[in-house]
Amino acid sequence: MRAISPRGHWWVLAAVLAVFVSALFVATSVLRGVAAPATTREQQPDGFVPRSVSGGGPVVDTRNGPPISLDVRPGTVALTFDDGPDPAWTPQILRVLAAKRVPATFFVVGRHVAEHPELVRAQIAEGHEVGLHTFTHADLATAPVWQLRLELAASRAALAGATGTSTTLLRPPYSSMPDAVDNRDWRASLRTGALGYLTVLSTHDGLDWEVRDAEDIVRGAAPRDGRGAVVLLHDGGGDRSRTVAALGQLIDGLKARGYRFTTLTESVSLPPQTAPVTPLDRWYGAALISLIQAAGVVPPAAAGLLYAVALLTTARLLLLAAAAAAHRRRTDKTPARTPSPPRVSAVVPAHNEEATIASCVRALLDGGCPGIDVVVVDDGSTDGTAAAARSVTDPRVRVVTQANQGKPAALNAGVAHAEHDVILMVDADTVIAPGAVARLAAAMSDPSVGAVAGNTKVANRKGLLPLWQHLEYVMSFGLERRLFDLAGASPTVPGAIGAFRRSALASCGGISADTLAEDTDIAMALCRAGWRVVYRSDAHAHTHVPTTVRGLWHQRHRWAYGTLQSLWKHRRAVRETGTAGHLGRRTLPYLLLFQLALPLAAPLMDAAALYGLASGTTPVPAITWAVFSLAQLGLAGYALRSDGESLRPLWLVPLQQSLYRTALCLVTIHALTSAALGASPRWRDPSDTPTEVRAQPVAA
Repeated sequence: MRAISPRGHWWVLAAVLAVFVSALFVATSVLRGVAAPATTREQQPDGFVPRSVSGGGPVVDTRNGPPISLDVRPGTVALTFDDGPDPAWTPQILRVLAAKRVPATFFVVGRHVAEHPELVRAQIAEGHEVGLHTFTHADLATAPVWQLRLELAASRAALAGATGTSTTLLRPPYSSMPDAVDNRDWRASLRTGALGYLTVLSTHDGLDWEVRDAEDIVRGAAPRDGRGAVVLLHDGGGDRSRTVAALGQLIDGLKARGYRFTTLTESVSLPPQTAPVTPLDRWYGAALISLIQAAGVVPPAAAGLLYAVALLTTARLLLLAAAAAAHRRRTDKTPARTPSPPRVSAVVPAHNEEATIASCVRALLDGGCPGIDVVVVDDGSTDGTAAAARSVTDPRVRVVTQANQGKPAALNAGVAHAEHDVILMVDADTVIAPGAVARLAAAMSDPSVGAVAGNTKVANRKGLLPLWQHLEYVMSFGLERRLFDLAGASPTVPGAIGAFRRSALASCGGISADTLAEDTDIAMALCRAGWRVVYRSDAHAHTHVPTTVRGLWHQRHRWAYGTLQSLWKHRRAVRETGTAGHLGRRTLPYLLLFQLALPLAAPLMDAAALYGLASGTTPVPAITWAVFSLAQLGLAGYALRSDGESLRPLWLVPLQQSLYRTALCLVTIHALTSAALGASPRWRDPSDTPTEVRAQPVAA
C-alpha cells in the first residue's frame, strides 16, 4: 500500500516556531523582570479622589456603591511584604516570623508565584495571608484597561494553580499611603474594584528598597502614637538582607510597646478574603504555571543551543577550509599516471529523460575513452527516452528496456550488460566533461579503491534557485567530499558521476533498493566491505538541477530521507575496524551533526535572531548570524576559486545562508517527519526535472 505523505509537516513546524517565539516573548518581555519600586513619582492632580479616601485608612473598598475606607484597629500592626516570593529572601523572612510567632500578609507577584509556587504554599501553610501584586509588577495607574485586566487575571490564575485559592486583596505596585493617592491611582482603584478587588495601601513604609541600615528600616516602619499600622516591607525585588535583619528588631520593639500582630484583613475587621477555587480554575492556573516555567527555560536553552550551533558551525568551517587546503596540496603532489587507464563501461539509468539522454550519451562517447561501452537502461519510460538514446548511432551504445522497477534495478541491469570491469554510473540529465572518464578510471589503478566519486557541477545556472544550488554544489558538496576523502571514508558516490569496480559491487551484492539514496547506501556498503571510496575533484560532470521550488523540494526530500535510511542501515559501522571504522567513527558522526542536528536547530536560531533584532531584547543572535554569514562568504570565495569557478555569484551567499539554507532545513524536518510516519517518497517525481532542459555542456 502506498504511504500517505505527511502534509501536516508545515503546520507542525509552524506550531513549533510559534511556540518557541511565544516562549521567547513571554520570557524576555512579559517576564523580563519585576521592576524595582520607584524612588520618585511625578505628582499628579488628586481633585477626583474623595476626602474619605485620601484622609482615610489603608484599605479602600470600591466594589459596591460609594467607596469605603477601612482603618486599622488601634494597637494592631499588620506586617505586609511586597514583590515576592523570592527563593533567597522569602524563606528567611518566614523563619523570622515563625520564630516570633507573628502572622503577616504577602502581596505576591504572579510571575514569581509561577516560578516558585512552593513558597506561596508555605506562606499559607504557616498561617499567613496572601494578596495580589499584579503579574509583572505593572503600574496599574498608567496601564490601559486591557493590561490591567490581564495582569489581575494572570496573577489570580497563578495563585489558583499554586494554592487552589483566590483572594480579593490587591496592592497596586508603586502605591503608597492614602494621602498620596492621585487621580490616576483612584481611577485604577475604581477599575479594580469593579473586578472585585480591595485596594490595600499602607500607613508606614520601611523604605527597605532604598540603601538603608536595619535601624533606619525599623524607625520608618514602627508606629509611635499607639494607632494601628499597615507596615510596608519587601521580601523580593532586590537585596533584602537588611529587611531580614530589621524584622526581628521591629517585631521585638513593637511587642515591647504592647502592639499585637495580625493579618491585614483581621487588622481592619474584615472576614478572610481567601476562598477555594473550582477544579477548572485550579487546572487552568496549573497550566499557566507550567507554561511560565517552561518559558523561563527557553532563553537559557536557546542561548546554550546558540553556543552549540556556533561551536559546531565554526568547527565545520575550519574543518572544511583546512581539508580543502590539505586535499589540494595532496592532489598537487600526486604524480600524473602515465599507464593507460582500464577500459570503462558506462551505465545510464533513465526514466522519462527524452530531452537529455542523447546529449548525455554523446558526451560519454566524446569523453576521451575510445573503448568506452555505454549501456542505457530505459526504466519503463512513458516518453521517447529509448528512441532518443537509439538516435545516437554508435556501435558502442546499447539500449536496454525494462518495466519500471526503480533506479537500483536499472543500475543493476546495466551492470549485468556492461562489458568491462570499471563501471561508470551517470544520470541521464548529466553531461560528462572531457577527460573526466579517464581521470576516474585512472584512480582505479589502486587495487584498494572500490569506487571513485566525481565532481558534480550545475549546468543550468540561469535563475536564482539554480545559482543557489551552484553555490551549494561547490561550497558544501565539493568541500565535504574533499574532507571525506581525507578521512578515508567517503559516504556518497554521486549518481551524476561515479565509477565502481565490478568486483567491489559484487562484494556488496550490487546496488541495493533498501534506501532512496542508493548512491549513499552503496558507498557506505563499500567502506564496510573494506574498499576505499575516493574523490577526484578534477573529474567534472554537469548536471541539471531543479528550477522550481517544488522540484527542488521533492529532490532534496528524497535525498534527506535516503540519507536517514543509509545512516540507520550502516549504524553498526561505529563498532567496526579499518575503512568501516573510519566510516562509523568519522563520517557518520559528521553527517549526524551537520546534516541532521544543525538543520533541526537552524530554524530556531533564525527565529531567535529575528526576534532579538525586532524586539531589541538582545542583538547577540543577529550578530552571530552576521559573523557566520561573513565566514561563509569567505569560505565560498575560497571554494569557488579552488574549483576554478567565477566569483560573480558571491553576492548571493548571504541570501543563500538565510532563505535557501532555511528551506533545506525544512526539507530535513520533512524527511524526519516522513520517517516517523513511515511515508516514503518516490525515486522519480515528474516535478524533479524541468519541462524544458537544454543539455549543453558547461566549460570544465
